[in-house]
Amino acid sequence: MGTLLSNSFLLALFMLMFSVINSEGFPPTLEPICGPTHPLDAIPIYPDDVHLLQFALNLEHLEADFFLYGALGYGLDRVAPELVMGGPPPIGAQKANLDELVNRIIEEFGYQEVGHLRAIKTTVGGFPRPLMNLSACNFAAIMNDAFGYPLDPPFDPYANSLNFMLASYVIPYVGLTGYVGANPFIKGWKTKRLLAGLLGVESGQDAVIRTYLYERADYTVYPYEYTVAEFTERISELRNELGMCGIKDEGICVPPYLGAENQTTSNVLSADYNSLSYARTPREILRIVYGTGNEHVPGGFFPNGANGKIARELLHYYKS
Repeated sequence: MGTLLSNSFLLALFMLMFSVINSEGFPPTLEPICGPTHPLDAIPIYPDDVHLLQFALNLEHLEADFFLYGALGYGLDRVAPELVMGGPPPIGAQKANLDELVNRIIEEFGYQEVGHLRAIKTTVGGFPRPLMNLSACNFAAIMNDAFGYPLDPPFDPYANSLNFMLASYVIPYVGLTGYVGANPFIKGWKTKRLLAGLLGVESGQDAVIRTYLYERADYTVYPYEYTVAEFTERISELRNELGMCGIKDEGICVPPYLGAENQTTSNVLSADYNSLSYARTPREILRIVYGTGNEHVPGGFFPNGANGKIARELLHYYKS
């Protein structure tokens, strides 16, 4: 009898304590709180956000088809044809002669870019894939410009894993700096979240590419007399020259005054004096990817110019 009364007393005490806890505002459940994900009174998308994020589609399309073709031998037309939106197929894209490790990395990158395209187009809308030149001849021309004379034989990005990773060094980093540059101009919570997610993965891709190349920094790129480090240095110098807005690009090895805290010559991640990512504007990006140093004059990766309001308005000055 005494045990029964004791148990009844403990049960009553427990129920009393539980009711007091609830009355003090504690949640009646042990489920974790996972929100809010944004300010409740915030605007999701501002009109000015749309064109900046749509501009990024040009680079995302470029990366998607380059990576997909390099790893799989086919591109967006087969993997996600709805994202092409009737745009023309890329010029000269092909399967690269990759080892198993690099093929897996590049295949993953390719599918990531498909997700990026879908995320942008479903959030702010989009436009058809622009005409893109992913031919070996175009990459050879870029390398010739980087070294200041024609390489012999012409550089072939699809010849082997190292060449493909050097060619990959040419593209994603430009998009990365574009996202950093767009950040101060993005206002909506939904578009901010989109940009942050895109920037995170693009930065990761660039880090993987740069780490792969840094591990091989002293390798000679056959059949040339230049090392991997020298290739990255020349490519970065070319992009700085075309961008025309100072140093925003650095190779995988740098003099100490460009290293982290002026202490390192390794440069696995390209960054400024405070180790923050460099930023570029759409005009700078177009000067680089056109290869002309002029945002009004198309060429390079985009023979007919990039798509979207920002790029087409700048192109209008060239045609008028």
